[in-house]
Amino acid sequence: MPMDEVLMDEYSIWEWIIQNCKWLGFTLGGCCLTPYVLFSIPLVIILALISLYVSNRVVAPTINKVHINLAHVRNTNNGNHVELIKQQLGSILEQKWFRIVDLLKRIAYLFIFPTETIAILKIKFGGYIKKMPEMPLDELAHTLNDLDFCYATLNKVSRSFGIVIQQLPQPLKDSICIFYLVLRGLDSIEDDMTYPDDKKIFLLCNFHNNLLIENWSIKNVGDTEDYRILLENFGKVINVFKSLDSESQSIILNITSRMGTGMAEYVGKTGSIETVASYNLYCHYVAGLVGHGLAVLFSHSGLEDPGLHIHEHLSNSAGLFLQKTNIIRDYLEDLQAGRTWWPKEIWCRYAIDLSEFVNNPHGERSLECLNHMVMDALNHVPDVINNLARVKHPKILESCAIPQVMAIATLAELYNNPLVFTSVVKIRKGLACKLLLNCSTLNEVYAWFDFFITKIERKIPKMTNVNTHNMHKLVNRVKKLSNINLKP
Repeated sequence: MPMDEVLMDEYSIWEWIIQNCKWLGFTLGGCCLTPYVLFSIPLVIILALISLYVSNRVVAPTINKVHINLAHVRNTNNGNHVELIKQQLGSILEQKWFRIVDLLKRIAYLFIFPTETIAILKIKFGGYIKKMPEMPLDELAHTLNDLDFCYATLNKVSRSFGIVIQQLPQPLKDSICIFYLVLRGLDSIEDDMTYPDDKKIFLLCNFHNNLLIENWSIKNVGDTEDYRILLENFGKVINVFKSLDSESQSIILNITSRMGTGMAEYVGKTGSIETVASYNLYCHYVAGLVGHGLAVLFSHSGLEDPGLHIHEHLSNSAGLFLQKTNIIRDYLEDLQAGRTWWPKEIWCRYAIDLSEFVNNPHGERSLECLNHMVMDALNHVPDVINNLARVKHPKILESCAIPQVMAIATLAELYNNPLVFTSVVKIRKGLACKLLLNCSTLNEVYAWFDFFITKIERKIPKMTNVNTHNMHKLVNRVKKLSNINLKP
Protein backbone atom coordinates (compact mmCIF):
# COMPACT_ATOMS: atom_id res chain seq x y z
CA MET A 1 0.00 0.00 0.00
CA PRO A 2 1.10 3.63 -0.49
CA MET A 3 3.35 4.70 2.37
CA ASP A 4 3.68 8.06 4.10
CA GLU A 5 4.85 10.68 1.66
CA VAL A 6 8.17 12.50 1.98
CA LEU A 7 8.20 16.06 3.23
CA MET A 8 8.83 17.65 -0.14
CA ASP A 9 5.82 15.84 -1.62
CA GLU A 10 3.61 16.27 1.43
CA TYR A 11 3.67 20.07 1.43
CA SER A 12 2.31 21.44 -1.79
CA ILE A 13 3.50 24.63 -3.45
CA TRP A 14 0.75 26.84 -2.07
CA GLU A 15 1.60 25.86 1.52
CA TRP A 16 5.24 26.71 0.95
CA ILE A 17 4.35 30.11 -0.52
CA ILE A 18 2.11 30.97 2.45
CA GLN A 19 4.75 29.93 4.98
CA ASN A 20 7.78 31.40 3.20
CA CYS A 21 6.41 34.17 0.97
CA LYS A 22 8.56 36.86 2.61
CA TRP A 23 11.76 34.90 1.92
CA LEU A 24 10.67 34.25 -1.64
CA GLY A 25 9.92 37.96 -2.00
CA PHE A 26 13.33 38.94 -0.64
CA THR A 27 15.08 36.47 -2.94
CA LEU A 28 13.30 37.45 -6.14
CA GLY A 29 13.20 41.12 -5.17
CA GLY A 30 16.92 41.14 -4.55
CA CYS A 31 17.52 39.61 -7.95
CA CYS A 32 15.35 42.16 -9.71
CA LEU A 33 16.93 45.14 -7.93
CA THR A 34 20.52 44.26 -8.73
CA PRO A 35 22.24 45.94 -11.68
CA TYR A 36 22.86 42.46 -13.02
CA VAL A 37 19.20 41.49 -13.28
CA LEU A 38 19.65 39.74 -16.62
CA PHE A 39 22.38 37.63 -15.03
CA SER A 40 20.91 37.06 -11.57
CA ILE A 41 17.52 35.66 -12.56
CA PRO A 42 18.99 32.99 -14.90
CA LEU A 43 21.47 32.20 -12.11
CA VAL A 44 18.63 31.57 -9.65
CA ILE A 45 16.91 29.36 -12.22
CA ILE A 46 20.11 27.40 -12.89
CA LEU A 47 20.70 26.90 -9.15
CA ALA A 48 17.09 25.82 -8.75
CA LEU A 49 17.42 23.31 -11.58
CA ILE A 50 20.58 21.89 -10.00
CA SER A 51 18.80 21.58 -6.66
CA LEU A 52 15.86 19.92 -8.39
CA TYR A 53 18.19 17.29 -9.80
CA VAL A 54 19.96 16.78 -6.46
CA SER A 55 16.63 16.62 -4.65
CA ASN A 56 15.19 13.99 -6.96
CA ARG A 57 18.36 11.90 -7.23
CA VAL A 58 19.75 12.15 -3.69
CA VAL A 59 17.40 13.67 -1.12
CA ALA A 60 14.13 12.01 -2.12
CA PRO A 61 15.57 8.45 -2.39
CA THR A 62 17.26 8.89 1.01
CA ILE A 63 14.04 9.94 2.72
CA ASN A 64 12.07 7.26 0.87
CA LYS A 65 14.43 4.61 2.23
CA VAL A 66 13.92 5.91 5.76
CA HIS A 67 10.14 5.76 5.32
CA ILE A 68 10.37 2.24 3.89
CA ASN A 69 12.47 1.13 6.86
CA LEU A 70 9.92 2.74 9.16
CA ALA A 71 7.09 0.82 7.49
CA HIS A 72 9.14 -2.37 7.74
CA VAL A 73 9.88 -2.09 11.45
CA ARG A 74 6.26 -1.17 12.14
CA ASN A 75 5.33 -4.53 10.69
CA THR A 76 7.80 -6.25 13.04
CA ASN A 77 6.48 -4.35 16.09
CA ASN A 78 9.97 -3.17 17.01
CA GLY A 79 9.26 0.06 18.87
CA ASN A 80 12.92 0.92 19.54
CA HIS A 81 13.78 0.80 15.85
CA VAL A 82 10.71 2.89 15.00
CA GLU A 83 11.90 5.69 17.28
CA LEU A 84 15.46 5.42 15.96
CA ILE A 85 14.33 5.76 12.35
CA LYS A 86 12.02 8.65 13.21
CA GLN A 87 15.00 10.43 14.75
CA GLN A 88 17.04 9.66 11.62
CA LEU A 89 14.33 11.16 9.41
CA GLY A 90 14.00 14.19 11.67
CA SER A 91 17.74 14.86 11.56
CA ILE A 92 17.67 14.83 7.75
CA LEU A 93 14.77 17.27 7.59
CA GLU A 94 16.42 19.64 10.08
CA GLN A 95 19.68 19.94 8.17
CA LYS A 96 20.25 23.32 6.53
CA TRP A 97 21.38 21.79 3.25
CA PHE A 98 18.07 19.96 2.98
CA ARG A 99 16.10 23.14 3.58
CA ILE A 100 18.14 25.05 0.99
CA VAL A 101 17.79 22.29 -1.61
CA ASP A 102 14.08 22.00 -0.88
CA LEU A 103 13.65 25.78 -1.16
CA LEU A 104 15.44 25.94 -4.51
CA LYS A 105 13.52 22.93 -5.76
CA ARG A 106 10.23 24.69 -5.09
CA ILE A 107 11.44 27.82 -6.90
CA ALA A 108 12.39 25.63 -9.86
CA TYR A 109 8.96 24.03 -9.74
CA LEU A 110 7.29 27.44 -10.09
CA PHE A 111 9.36 28.21 -13.21
CA ILE A 112 9.18 24.78 -14.85
CA PHE A 113 5.57 23.78 -14.13
CA PRO A 114 3.53 26.99 -13.80
CA THR A 115 0.27 25.35 -14.97
CA GLU A 116 0.67 22.67 -12.31
CA THR A 117 1.16 25.31 -9.63
CA ILE A 118 -2.09 26.93 -10.77
CA ALA A 119 -3.80 23.52 -10.60
CA ILE A 120 -2.61 23.04 -7.01
CA LEU A 121 -4.07 26.41 -6.05
CA LYS A 122 -7.38 25.61 -7.74
CA ILE A 123 -7.68 22.29 -5.92
CA LYS A 124 -6.87 23.88 -2.57
CA PHE A 125 -9.07 26.94 -2.82
CA GLY A 126 -11.71 25.77 -5.30
CA GLY A 127 -13.88 23.85 -2.84
CA TYR A 128 -12.88 20.41 -4.10
CA ILE A 129 -12.10 19.11 -0.60
CA LYS A 130 -14.56 19.18 2.28
CA LYS A 131 -13.12 21.34 5.03
CA MET A 132 -12.37 19.49 8.26
CA PRO A 133 -10.75 20.64 11.52
CA GLU A 134 -6.95 20.41 11.49
CA MET A 135 -6.69 17.59 14.01
CA PRO A 136 -5.29 14.04 14.11
CA LEU A 137 -7.76 11.42 12.89
CA ASP A 138 -8.12 9.77 16.31
CA GLU A 139 -9.19 13.12 17.79
CA LEU A 140 -11.60 13.75 14.91
CA ALA A 141 -13.26 10.43 15.74
CA HIS A 142 -14.39 11.95 19.04
CA THR A 143 -15.49 15.33 17.67
CA LEU A 144 -17.14 14.64 14.29
CA ASN A 145 -20.45 13.01 13.51
CA ASP A 146 -20.40 9.65 11.74
CA LEU A 147 -20.68 10.95 8.17
CA ASP A 148 -18.10 13.72 8.64
CA PHE A 149 -15.69 11.22 10.21
CA CYS A 150 -16.05 9.02 7.13
CA TYR A 151 -15.15 11.89 4.80
CA ALA A 152 -12.32 13.03 7.07
CA THR A 153 -10.91 9.50 6.95
CA LEU A 154 -11.36 9.38 3.18
CA ASN A 155 -9.34 12.60 2.81
CA LYS A 156 -6.64 11.26 5.14
CA VAL A 157 -6.10 7.89 3.46
CA SER A 158 -6.43 9.04 -0.16
CA ARG A 159 -6.52 12.69 -1.16
CA SER A 160 -7.00 11.99 -4.85
CA PHE A 161 -9.84 9.49 -4.37
CA GLY A 162 -11.31 11.79 -1.74
CA ILE A 163 -11.50 14.65 -4.23
CA VAL A 164 -12.92 12.41 -6.96
CA ILE A 165 -15.61 10.88 -4.75
CA GLN A 166 -16.70 14.22 -3.30
CA GLN A 167 -17.56 15.53 -6.78
CA LEU A 168 -20.24 12.85 -7.25
CA PRO A 169 -23.93 13.72 -6.82
CA GLN A 170 -25.90 12.55 -3.80
CA PRO A 171 -26.90 9.96 -2.69
CA LEU A 172 -24.34 8.16 -4.86
CA LYS A 173 -21.49 10.08 -3.19
CA ASP A 174 -22.16 8.63 0.26
CA SER A 175 -22.55 5.10 -1.12
CA ILE A 176 -19.19 5.26 -2.91
CA CYS A 177 -17.48 6.80 0.15
CA ILE A 178 -18.66 3.95 2.40
CA PHE A 179 -17.88 1.34 -0.27
CA TYR A 180 -14.33 2.70 -0.48
CA LEU A 181 -13.78 2.81 3.31
CA VAL A 182 -15.15 -0.69 3.84
CA LEU A 183 -12.83 -2.14 1.22
CA ARG A 184 -9.86 -0.10 2.46
CA GLY A 185 -10.45 -1.50 5.92
CA LEU A 186 -10.50 -5.00 4.47
CA ASP A 187 -7.36 -4.32 2.44
CA SER A 188 -5.53 -2.97 5.48
CA ILE A 189 -6.25 -6.17 7.41
CA GLU A 190 -4.75 -8.16 4.54
CA ASP A 191 -1.65 -5.94 4.50
CA ASP A 192 -1.01 -6.16 8.26
CA MET A 193 1.87 -8.64 8.32
CA THR A 194 1.88 -8.78 12.14
CA TYR A 195 -1.65 -10.19 12.41
CA PRO A 196 -1.69 -14.01 12.76
CA ASP A 197 -2.66 -15.80 9.54
CA ASP A 198 -5.41 -17.93 11.10
CA LYS A 199 -7.12 -14.90 12.64
CA LYS A 200 -6.61 -12.91 9.45
CA ILE A 201 -8.29 -15.57 7.30
CA PHE A 202 -11.28 -15.72 9.65
CA LEU A 203 -11.60 -11.93 9.75
CA LEU A 204 -11.31 -11.55 5.97
CA CYS A 205 -13.91 -14.23 5.28
CA ASN A 206 -16.36 -12.80 7.81
CA PHE A 207 -15.72 -9.09 7.43
CA HIS A 208 -18.95 -8.52 5.49
CA ASN A 209 -20.96 -9.93 8.40
CA ASN A 210 -19.46 -7.33 10.72
CA LEU A 211 -21.20 -4.61 8.69
CA LEU A 212 -24.46 -5.89 10.16
CA ILE A 213 -23.22 -5.73 13.77
CA GLU A 214 -23.94 -2.42 15.48
CA ASN A 215 -20.80 -0.57 16.64
CA TRP A 216 -18.47 -3.40 15.59
CA SER A 217 -14.78 -2.44 15.67
CA ILE A 218 -11.37 -4.01 16.16
CA LYS A 219 -8.23 -2.61 17.79
CA ASN A 220 -4.55 -2.87 16.89
CA VAL A 221 -5.18 -4.20 13.38
CA GLY A 222 -4.18 -2.45 10.15
CA ASP A 223 -0.98 -1.75 8.28
CA THR A 224 -0.83 2.02 8.98
CA GLU A 225 -1.89 4.28 11.83
CA ASP A 226 -4.78 5.87 9.90
CA TYR A 227 -6.21 2.48 8.99
CA ARG A 228 -5.90 1.28 12.58
CA ILE A 229 -7.89 4.34 13.65
CA LEU A 230 -10.45 3.59 10.93
CA LEU A 231 -10.92 0.02 12.17
CA GLU A 232 -11.02 1.13 15.81
CA ASN A 233 -13.88 3.48 14.94
CA PHE A 234 -15.53 1.27 12.35
CA GLY A 235 -18.87 1.59 14.13
CA LYS A 236 -19.16 5.06 12.59
CA VAL A 237 -18.77 3.59 9.10
CA ILE A 238 -21.37 0.93 9.93
CA ASN A 239 -23.85 3.58 11.08
CA VAL A 240 -23.58 5.43 7.75
CA PHE A 241 -23.67 2.11 5.88
CA LYS A 242 -27.01 1.28 7.54
CA SER A 243 -28.41 4.65 6.43
CA LEU A 244 -27.91 3.75 2.75
CA ASP A 245 -30.75 2.28 0.72
CA SER A 246 -31.11 -1.50 0.95
CA GLU A 247 -29.92 -2.17 -2.61
CA SER A 248 -26.69 -0.22 -2.09
CA GLN A 249 -26.12 -2.11 1.16
CA SER A 250 -26.64 -5.41 -0.65
CA ILE A 251 -24.14 -4.49 -3.39
CA ILE A 252 -21.48 -3.47 -0.85
CA LEU A 253 -22.03 -6.63 1.22
CA ASN A 254 -21.75 -8.85 -1.86
CA ILE A 255 -18.49 -7.34 -3.10
CA THR A 256 -16.99 -7.27 0.41
CA SER A 257 -17.81 -10.96 0.90
CA ARG A 258 -16.30 -11.99 -2.45
CA MET A 259 -13.20 -9.86 -1.94
CA GLY A 260 -12.56 -11.08 1.60
CA THR A 261 -12.90 -14.71 0.55
CA GLY A 262 -10.52 -14.15 -2.37
CA MET A 263 -7.96 -12.36 -0.20
CA ALA A 264 -8.05 -15.24 2.29
CA GLU A 265 -6.87 -17.61 -0.46
CA TYR A 266 -3.60 -15.67 -0.69
CA VAL A 267 -2.83 -15.26 3.03
CA GLY A 268 0.61 -16.70 3.70
CA LYS A 269 1.37 -16.88 -0.02
CA THR A 270 2.57 -13.31 -0.56
CA GLY A 271 6.03 -14.51 -1.54
CA SER A 272 4.90 -17.19 -3.95
CA ILE A 273 2.72 -15.79 -6.72
CA GLU A 274 3.88 -18.32 -9.28
CA THR A 275 1.97 -17.62 -12.47
CA VAL A 276 0.53 -14.66 -14.34
CA ALA A 277 -2.86 -16.36 -14.09
CA SER A 278 -2.58 -16.41 -10.28
CA TYR A 279 -1.44 -12.77 -10.36
CA ASN A 280 -4.47 -11.83 -12.45
CA LEU A 281 -6.79 -13.72 -10.10
CA TYR A 282 -5.37 -11.94 -7.06
CA CYS A 283 -5.77 -8.56 -8.79
CA HIS A 284 -9.35 -9.55 -9.65
CA TYR A 285 -10.13 -10.21 -5.99
CA VAL A 286 -8.61 -6.99 -4.66
CA ALA A 287 -9.41 -4.57 -7.51
CA GLY A 288 -11.41 -6.15 -10.33
CA LEU A 289 -14.33 -6.74 -7.97
CA VAL A 290 -14.13 -3.08 -6.94
CA GLY A 291 -14.55 -2.03 -10.57
CA HIS A 292 -17.55 -4.30 -10.96
CA GLY A 293 -19.09 -3.09 -7.69
CA LEU A 294 -18.74 0.52 -8.79
CA ALA A 295 -20.43 -0.24 -12.11
CA VAL A 296 -23.35 -1.86 -10.26
CA LEU A 297 -23.67 1.12 -7.89
CA PHE A 298 -23.57 3.53 -10.84
CA SER A 299 -26.31 1.59 -12.61
CA HIS A 300 -28.41 1.39 -9.45
CA SER A 301 -28.18 5.16 -8.94
CA GLY A 302 -30.21 5.74 -12.11
CA LEU A 303 -27.54 8.11 -13.41
CA GLU A 304 -26.12 5.51 -15.77
CA ASP A 305 -27.43 2.89 -18.15
CA PRO A 306 -28.93 -0.03 -16.18
CA GLY A 307 -26.75 -2.37 -18.26
CA LEU A 308 -23.46 -0.62 -17.48
CA HIS A 309 -22.33 -3.45 -15.21
CA ILE A 310 -23.17 -6.27 -17.64
CA HIS A 311 -19.76 -6.19 -19.36
CA GLU A 312 -17.94 -7.31 -16.23
CA HIS A 313 -14.71 -8.10 -18.10
CA LEU A 314 -14.28 -4.38 -18.89
CA SER A 315 -14.74 -3.15 -15.32
CA ASN A 316 -12.57 -6.03 -14.10
CA SER A 317 -9.81 -5.02 -16.51
CA ALA A 318 -10.02 -1.42 -15.30
CA GLY A 319 -9.49 -2.64 -11.73
CA LEU A 320 -6.57 -4.84 -12.74
CA PHE A 321 -4.91 -1.90 -14.48
CA LEU A 322 -4.97 0.16 -11.27
CA GLN A 323 -3.85 -2.68 -9.02
CA LYS A 324 -0.97 -3.75 -11.26
CA THR A 325 0.27 -0.17 -11.39
CA ASN A 326 0.34 -0.06 -7.58
CA ILE A 327 2.09 -3.43 -7.36
CA ILE A 328 4.84 -2.34 -9.77
CA ARG A 329 5.33 0.98 -8.00
CA ASP A 330 5.41 -0.60 -4.51
CA TYR A 331 8.11 -3.15 -5.38
CA LEU A 332 10.62 -2.01 -2.75
CA GLU A 333 8.13 -1.20 0.01
CA ASP A 334 6.39 -4.56 -0.35
CA LEU A 335 9.69 -6.43 -0.53
CA GLN A 336 10.90 -4.92 2.74
CA ALA A 337 7.52 -5.48 4.41
CA GLY A 338 7.71 -9.20 3.63
CA ARG A 339 5.14 -9.35 0.86
CA THR A 340 5.74 -9.63 -2.89
CA TRP A 341 3.19 -9.71 -5.69
CA TRP A 342 5.33 -9.76 -8.83
CA PRO A 343 4.60 -13.14 -10.49
CA LYS A 344 7.51 -15.56 -10.64
CA GLU A 345 6.52 -16.52 -14.19
CA ILE A 346 7.74 -13.07 -15.25
CA TRP A 347 10.63 -12.22 -12.91
CA CYS A 348 12.28 -15.67 -13.03
CA ARG A 349 13.23 -14.92 -16.66
CA TYR A 350 15.49 -12.14 -15.41
CA ALA A 351 16.71 -13.16 -11.93
CA ILE A 352 17.10 -16.07 -9.54
CA ASP A 353 15.54 -14.07 -6.70
CA LEU A 354 13.18 -11.09 -6.87
CA SER A 355 15.32 -9.09 -4.44
CA GLU A 356 18.31 -9.10 -6.84
CA PHE A 357 17.03 -6.01 -8.61
CA VAL A 358 17.67 -3.87 -5.51
CA ASN A 359 21.40 -4.52 -5.77
CA ASN A 360 21.60 -3.90 -9.51
CA PRO A 361 18.85 -1.39 -10.36
CA HIS A 362 20.53 -0.14 -13.54
CA GLY A 363 21.20 -3.64 -14.87
CA GLU A 364 19.80 -4.59 -18.24
CA ARG A 365 17.96 -7.61 -16.81
CA SER A 366 16.47 -5.54 -13.98
CA LEU A 367 15.04 -2.97 -16.37
CA GLU A 368 13.82 -5.65 -18.79
CA CYS A 369 11.85 -7.26 -15.96
CA LEU A 370 10.40 -3.91 -14.91
CA ASN A 371 9.41 -3.11 -18.49
CA HIS A 372 7.83 -6.55 -18.85
CA MET A 373 5.69 -5.86 -15.77
CA VAL A 374 4.67 -2.44 -17.10
CA MET A 375 3.78 -3.96 -20.48
CA ASP A 376 1.61 -6.57 -18.73
CA ALA A 377 -0.30 -3.75 -17.00
CA LEU A 378 -0.63 -1.71 -20.21
CA ASN A 379 -2.32 -4.66 -21.91
CA HIS A 380 -5.46 -3.62 -20.01
CA VAL A 381 -5.56 -0.10 -21.49
CA PRO A 382 -7.75 -0.97 -24.53
CA ASP A 383 -10.38 -2.40 -22.17
CA VAL A 384 -10.04 0.66 -19.93
CA ILE A 385 -10.71 3.00 -22.87
CA ASN A 386 -13.68 0.95 -24.05
CA ASN A 387 -15.08 0.86 -20.52
CA LEU A 388 -14.83 4.65 -20.13
CA ALA A 389 -16.56 5.15 -23.48
CA ARG A 390 -19.69 3.54 -22.03
CA VAL A 391 -20.01 6.04 -19.14
CA LYS A 392 -22.42 8.91 -19.81
CA HIS A 393 -22.78 11.05 -16.66
CA PRO A 394 -20.01 13.72 -16.58
CA LYS A 395 -19.23 13.40 -12.85
CA ILE A 396 -19.24 9.61 -12.97
CA LEU A 397 -16.96 9.76 -16.01
CA GLU A 398 -14.56 11.95 -14.02
CA SER A 399 -14.61 9.58 -11.06
CA CYS A 400 -13.79 6.63 -13.34
CA ALA A 401 -11.33 8.36 -15.66
CA ILE A 402 -9.10 10.22 -13.18
CA PRO A 403 -7.69 7.09 -11.45
CA GLN A 404 -7.07 5.45 -14.85
CA VAL A 405 -5.29 8.49 -16.28
CA MET A 406 -3.21 8.79 -13.10
CA ALA A 407 -2.31 5.12 -13.48
CA ILE A 408 -0.98 5.48 -17.01
CA ALA A 409 0.84 8.66 -15.93
CA THR A 410 2.46 6.62 -13.15
CA LEU A 411 3.43 3.85 -15.57
CA ALA A 412 5.05 6.47 -17.80
CA GLU A 413 7.26 7.35 -14.81
CA LEU A 414 7.93 3.73 -13.85
CA TYR A 415 8.82 2.44 -17.31
CA ASN A 416 12.56 1.80 -17.73
CA ASN A 417 13.22 3.71 -14.49
CA PRO A 418 15.84 2.14 -12.15
CA LEU A 419 14.59 4.27 -9.25
CA VAL A 420 11.69 1.82 -8.90
CA PHE A 421 14.14 -0.59 -7.26
CA THR A 422 15.64 1.92 -4.82
CA SER A 423 12.85 4.35 -3.91
CA VAL A 424 9.18 5.10 -4.45
CA VAL A 425 8.44 6.71 -7.82
CA LYS A 426 5.34 8.88 -8.02
CA ILE A 427 3.88 11.46 -10.35
CA ARG A 428 4.26 15.08 -9.29
CA LYS A 429 1.62 16.54 -6.99
CA GLY A 430 1.04 19.34 -9.47
CA LEU A 431 0.53 16.90 -12.33
CA ALA A 432 -1.95 14.93 -10.21
CA CYS A 433 -3.90 18.14 -9.57
CA LYS A 434 -3.80 19.02 -13.26
CA LEU A 435 -5.23 15.61 -14.14
CA LEU A 436 -7.94 16.02 -11.50
CA LEU A 437 -9.06 19.22 -13.21
CA ASN A 438 -8.82 18.05 -16.82
CA CYS A 439 -10.65 14.74 -17.18
CA SER A 440 -14.17 16.11 -17.62
CA THR A 441 -14.79 14.85 -21.15
CA LEU A 442 -13.90 11.76 -23.13
CA ASN A 443 -11.88 13.94 -25.50
CA GLU A 444 -9.68 15.10 -22.63
CA VAL A 445 -9.30 11.54 -21.37
CA TYR A 446 -8.32 10.18 -24.80
CA ALA A 447 -5.82 13.03 -25.21
CA TRP A 448 -4.18 12.15 -21.87
CA PHE A 449 -3.90 8.47 -22.81
CA ASP A 450 -2.30 9.46 -26.11
CA PHE A 451 0.08 11.85 -24.32
CA PHE A 452 1.31 9.33 -21.74
CA ILE A 453 1.53 6.35 -24.10
CA THR A 454 3.66 8.55 -26.39
CA LYS A 455 5.86 9.39 -23.41
CA ILE A 456 6.29 5.66 -22.77
CA GLU A 457 7.06 5.08 -26.46
CA ARG A 458 9.99 7.51 -26.26
CA LYS A 459 11.44 5.51 -23.36
CA ILE A 460 11.38 2.11 -25.09
CA PRO A 461 14.98 0.80 -25.20
CA LYS A 462 16.67 0.79 -28.61
CA MET A 463 17.58 -2.88 -28.35
CA THR A 464 15.54 -5.31 -30.45
CA ASN A 465 13.93 -8.21 -28.61
CA VAL A 466 10.52 -9.76 -28.08
CA ASN A 467 9.59 -7.35 -25.28
CA THR A 468 10.43 -4.17 -27.19
CA HIS A 469 8.69 -5.51 -30.30
CA ASN A 470 5.54 -6.32 -28.32
CA MET A 471 5.72 -2.97 -26.56
CA HIS A 472 5.78 -1.07 -29.84
CA LYS A 473 2.76 -3.06 -31.04
CA LEU A 474 0.87 -2.31 -27.82
CA VAL A 475 1.73 1.39 -27.95
CA ASN A 476 0.51 1.64 -31.55
CA ARG A 477 -2.72 -0.12 -30.61
CA VAL A 478 -3.40 2.28 -27.72
CA LYS A 479 -2.52 5.34 -29.80
CA LYS A 480 -4.79 4.21 -32.61
CA LEU A 481 -7.66 3.56 -30.18
CA SER A 482 -7.19 6.96 -28.52
CA ASN A 483 -6.96 8.86 -31.82
CA ILE A 484 -9.97 7.10 -33.38
CA ASN A 485 -12.15 8.16 -30.46
CA LEU A 486 -10.87 11.75 -30.36
CA LYS A 487 -13.46 14.13 -31.76
CA PRO A 488 -12.31 17.27 -33.60
